[in-house]
Amino acid sequence: MSWDQIWPLILQGLWETLYMTIPSTVLSYLVGMPLGILLVVTARDGIRPMPRFNSALGVVINFLRSIPFIILLVLLFPVTRAVMGKAIGTKAIIFPLVVSAFPYVARMVEGAVREVDRGVIEAAQSMGSTDWQVIVKVMIPEALPALLNGAAICMVTILGYTAMASAAGGGGLGAIAITKGLNIRKYEIMYAASLTLVALVQIMTLFGSRVSKKADHRIK
Repeated sequence: MSWDQIWPLILQGLWETLYMTIPSTVLSYLVGMPLGILLVVTARDGIRPMPRFNSALGVVINFLRSIPFIILLVLLFPVTRAVMGKAIGTKAIIFPLVVSAFPYVARMVEGAVREVDRGVIEAAQSMGSTDWQVIVKVMIPEALPALLNGAAICMVTILGYTAMASAAGGGGLGAIAITKGLNIRKYEIMYAASLTLVALVQIMTLFGSRVSKKADHRIK
């Protein structure tokens, strides 16, 4: 197969990969970030301790994190069909990607927020700040560099999950590498799709690192 025939496939796969990855990352953060903050706020040493709630939430998040994506993908077929209208396809794969990624995001956000200097939080409380103000004006801004870096890592993780999209009829570079490359022994397609995936990962990682550094007020 000539490169004139390969590149349209790669461009199509790149578009489908980004179509799955970017919305899944955004939705995962919309769900996972509040949960991560809740884990910090309701911890025994948090600003609003709720040990039982914290423990229950932690168990649920850990349970979802422990299920391999390919198994979760199959288990969620009925729910995916109900939510997305169908269980297979490039669009449908977004739902299981979000379900698989948001527990990871929650723990990552928890780790980032826990790194905020306790003295800064106590100073805000001593000046009469409410819990909501402490979260919005202290915790999140102070943890922003780590949160941005975590978003890039999350996006790369989801990007890796999209390579399994072919198991649910999804598209993307991973599906092209497997179904149109490896399975029919057209290795030039497999290599082209794989190298494009590697380049995409490098771009996302570099972009996340630079944005994180710019947001870090500790770096002059």
